[in-house]
Amino acid sequence: MKKGLLLGLIVVIAVIGFMMMRGEKAPEAPVVEEPVAEGEVIRIGVYLPLTGQMAMGGQLELDGIKMAQVEMPEVLGRKVELFVVDNKSDKVESANAVKRLIEKEQVVAVIGTYGSSLAMAGGEVAESAGIPMVGTSCTNPLVTQGKKYIFRVCFIDPLQGAGAATYANKVLGAKKAALLIDVANDYSVGLAGFFEKSFLKLGGEIVSKLNYNSGDQDFTAQLTEIISKSPDILFVPSYFAEGAIIMKQAQELGVTFQIMGGDAMDNPQIVEIGGDAVEGFVHTTFPYDPSMKDMNPVAQKFTDNWKKNRTDDPNVNAALGYESYMILLDAITRAGNTDPEAVTAALAATKDFAGVTGLTTINASHDAEKPIGIVEIKEGKKLYIATIAPEL
Repeated sequence: MKKGLLLGLIVVIAVIGFMMMRGEKAPEAPVVEEPVAEGEVIRIGVYLPLTGQMAMGGQLELDGIKMAQVEMPEVLGRKVELFVVDNKSDKVESANAVKRLIEKEQVVAVIGTYGSSLAMAGGEVAESAGIPMVGTSCTNPLVTQGKKYIFRVCFIDPLQGAGAATYANKVLGAKKAALLIDVANDYSVGLAGFFEKSFLKLGGEIVSKLNYNSGDQDFTAQLTEIISKSPDILFVPSYFAEGAIIMKQAQELGVTFQIMGGDAMDNPQIVEIGGDAVEGFVHTTFPYDPSMKDMNPVAQKFTDNWKKNRTDDPNVNAALGYESYMILLDAITRAGNTDPEAVTAALAATKDFAGVTGLTTINASHDAEKPIGIVEIKEGKKLYIATIAPEL
């Protein structure tokens, strides 16, 4: 017991004894609580887009993180407390969010974020501060490149682009491809480049490569140009909202070629926005979906627990949020403490962690090694149809 607290109790006891000697009724003894030991709660920061263009993906990942915390609320015998900051789908806000988490909230590690450009901005702050960060679905290689403290639980775009190109060429038989790219988005530009490189290496031809900017609503000019080139497939590495609009306008223009996208299309709202225009659309994803057959035990538990408390189906963003939390706590457990250097070393040593998306190993680049999944929209619902080994 601390000296000040002991002195206070002595004074209280003396006062009570004096009052009893005078025949007065002693007051009820005060409830004295030990102060909470500094560091008793393990403080973990979360920064995600909860408003703005990417809000739906960020909210799903937060739901997964919170679900994981319910299942594992403590580590090393200490309660875990989450500090959540909205990065507002903005690069500057992302950097500010991580700065606040580290400097004001004094977190020992950070989880986030959905959106590669946001992760790059926030990651620079964490790297400078020497605080470990676990990325959720930020797939651009630059997120972890040259970084000591930045990790992720998702695959990276070179593999995803190669997986998409392999599926398009080897499974769908596409020989000619067109690209429609959001030039204001690092994710879109990067993934398009990796798809193009792999598709050409497989013997395919890129017949059209056109651009747009985030927030655009009219894609008819680009689509008309693409139609004139008669591609077998159009690869659109966009976020789900814009992707759904592109597909609606493609349907209005009478497009008959296959449209394909990346993991950022994996969102429940794509059908709500696109309607029947998204029927037959295929996209790459991480190896989890509630429609997949022969789930691993962790994925099955995750799916069952989600459905106990919600009416919607879980999606892979929620799974990655869940997995980020679990992998971070596993690293803290193996480190035996929350020292940033020890946790960083434990994260780097992660091997064959059994999670929702299968076994995860963090490689030398701090990226997760995972296979590539393929999903198709069929009769208005997502259907997990294949797992692809990319031809690099």
